[in-house]
Amino acid sequence: MDSPQNSPPQDPPPQNLAQDVPAVVEEAPREPILTLPVALTAYIILLAVIHLRMLLPPEIENWTIDVFGFIPKRYDSSLLNLQIPGGTGAKVWTFVTYSLLHANLTHLGFNVLWLLPFGSALARRFGAIRFFLFLAVTAAAGALAHLITHEHAVAPMIGASASVSGAMAAAIRFAFARGSFLSFSRSDADTAARVPALPLSRALRDRRVVGFLAVWFGMNIIFGVGAIGVDSETTSVAWQAHIGGFFAGLLLFALFDPVPRVRNDAADASSQDISNRI
Repeated sequence: MDSPQNSPPQDPPPQNLAQDVPAVVEEAPREPILTLPVALTAYIILLAVIHLRMLLPPEIENWTIDVFGFIPKRYDSSLLNLQIPGGTGAKVWTFVTYSLLHANLTHLGFNVLWLLPFGSALARRFGAIRFFLFLAVTAAAGALAHLITHEHAVAPMIGASASVSGAMAAAIRFAFARGSFLSFSRSDADTAARVPALPLSRALRDRRVVGFLAVWFGMNIIFGVGAIGVDSETTSVAWQAHIGGFFAGLLLFALFDPVPRVRNDAADASSQDISNRI
């Protein structure tokens, strides 16, 4: 019997060449932590910082509401002896500044929640300057609607709901078009926000838009969520301001929209969603 020492030498086992080559691990692309557009992020931060006024003494808080909240009675020329803080200047700036104030965290959080999808798409489409100007215009439209329907009201109105409503109205002009953010064939966020918008006449014939309008008006009339008065005894929802902001956003959208318009026949083709082919 041969011993192990007398065994013929053996060739070393073949080595796997793949083991000699260091493996290349491709890193998955990192998703950004903050996906909101800068303009919307800045606006939300502004609202949050302004809301810190709740930490001020009550007399300063009340003065802030009186000076920057929207008070219809301020415009009543028959009451010459009524002294409302802010003077003549407040008759101008409160058409916008009221929208930066909120009654509590729930009020603020609800408005921000609605802004996340609709305001995000609009900010990407408009850019910062147009976006901020649009919010101001729709806030002013909401204040005007509130003034017309509450001519002698003394309680200040506050809240960004008119601007939020305007942003929602503007967004539905392109939200359901193919590739947009409410479409079944959605593109990436930037592309989805810049699809050609439907002409208003075409949008109002789209059953998805009509359905959205019905739900929105129903929610505002029945539940009246949004901008509210701050008088604890007469707290009420200024749903007329919501409607004013909504109509302003719907009708004035084209004045702010930088994306080229399309013809009605082209819009009909581009708005056909993937759901029509299922």
